[in-house]
Amino acid sequence: MSERKQTPLFPIYAKYGGKTIDFGGWDLPVQFTSIKDEHLAVRNEVGLFDVSHMGEIEISGEKSVAFLQHLLTNNIEKLAIGRAQYTIMCYPDGGTVDDLVVYRLAEDKFLAVVNAANISKDWEWMIGNNGIGAELKNRSGEISQLALQGPKAAELLQKEVSIDIAKIPFFGFQENVELFGCQVLLSKSGYTGEDGFEIYLNNEDAISVWEALVAKGAKPIGLGARDTLRLEAVLALYGQELSQNISPLEAGLSFAVKLQKEADFIGKEALIKQKNDGLKRKSVGIEMIDRGIARHGYPVYDAAGEKEIGEITSGGPSPSLDKNIALALIESDYAQEGEELVIGIRAKKLKAKIIPTPFYKRSK
Repeated sequence: MSERKQTPLFPIYAKYGGKTIDFGGWDLPVQFTSIKDEHLAVRNEVGLFDVSHMGEIEISGEKSVAFLQHLLTNNIEKLAIGRAQYTIMCYPDGGTVDDLVVYRLAEDKFLAVVNAANISKDWEWMIGNNGIGAELKNRSGEISQLALQGPKAAELLQKEVSIDIAKIPFFGFQENVELFGCQVLLSKSGYTGEDGFEIYLNNEDAISVWEALVAKGAKPIGLGARDTLRLEAVLALYGQELSQNISPLEAGLSFAVKLQKEADFIGKEALIKQKNDGLKRKSVGIEMIDRGIARHGYPVYDAAGEKEIGEITSGGPSPSLDKNIALALIESDYAQEGEELVIGIRAKKLKAKIIPTPFYKRSK
């Protein structure tokens, strides 16, 4: 059995009380204090995540734009230098290879940030579909990533950098920012539904920057709160809301699928057909009526509890809202707001209802 991979920050997890688990082959902290406390710290103050397990693939050269237009569902030609874009790679049948964020560093240079469990698969997929001759480099082993998230993130960060971070737009970024004596790429983005930043830096700088941010008041946050935060904000998780068998349209991510763009991207034909024929399945938000927690993979039934119509993709308690919530992929005929459903939880069938999403939206 292969050993779990570790990020450059692994040696200091224990110093902050980190309890680690196996997450897709990585040894990562599920929590430092408690999931609820960490969740509320991000919602109300400022939290710090180690997301250095994420992958980074550099795409460059004069063929880079044409390559990405063929590979990705979103329109890379609309992406300005200094901006990032959420996008998706699909299989020819419309299923999802991965969801990712692409940073445009220059006219013909991009950085694609991919999910940790998919690094090898995504790299092989890119290589295998690069008949056009773009220059590809897997930089996943060189780059660390920290996420500083919460309503006080900007205030904390502004005191430590010379640039005016208020001028960085959402999904904008700035390279070569000096932070605690280290050069970083500073991106206004995150996976929590809060204001915040993602910080890309060299591996050798990760520990010193982490410790400096904690000393300034950022609370270390683990994977448990990362999951409850992204669930409340209805941010997709690959392997749950998206997979080889779930298209981005079914997952409710049509905003990142530009079917009208000229480029014939992989999966385009299948997704156009899926849209024209009408989606057979849709992702919906669910609130439990009965006392119980819906988890990934649990079956979803109609209101009578007789016909199985789908399954839970993600679910759990919501610390912000103090109720049990979930996302489910169900037959479209049942996907109306207010519709009552039944969730199979162990040997019980418990009542739930479809509610609007996102479950949580931060006040501006």
